[in-house]
Amino acid sequence: QVQFAESGGALVRPGASLRLSCAASGIAFSHYTMAWYRQAPGKQRELVATRTTDDITNYLGSVKGRFTIARDNAKKMVFLQMNALKPEDTAVYYCNVPNSSGNGMFDWGQGTQVTVSS
Repeated sequence: QVQFAESGGALVRPGASLRLSCAASGIAFSHYTMAWYRQAPGKQRELVATRTTDDITNYLGSVKGRFTIARDNAKKMVFLQMNALKPEDTAVYYCNVPNSSGNGMFDWGQGTQVTVSS
C-alpha cells in the first residue's frame, strides 16, 4: 500500500521561508517522478512542482524562482523549499506521483497546512 506523509507546514508571515517534507512508503520511489500539489480553500488541487528520476524539474508559473523541489531516493523522501512566501501560497500541500494527466496516481496523504498571513 502506497502512503505519503507530509510535514513541515506552519503559519508564517509574507516573505518567510518553509521547507516541506514528504515521506513515501510502499513504492519503488526511485522509479517515479515525484510531485508537490496544493489545494487552497474553495479551489481545486493544483500541481506545484515535479522532479523526474533524471532530476528534471518543472514548476507552476506562480512559484517559479521561489520554490525548489528536491528528492532523496535513499530515504524515499521529497522536499519543497519555499522562499519569499506570499499570502496566495496559503494551502494544504500534498505529495504524490503524477499520472499522465498530472493528477495524483495514488491515494492522498493528510497534507500539511501552509498559511501565509501578516
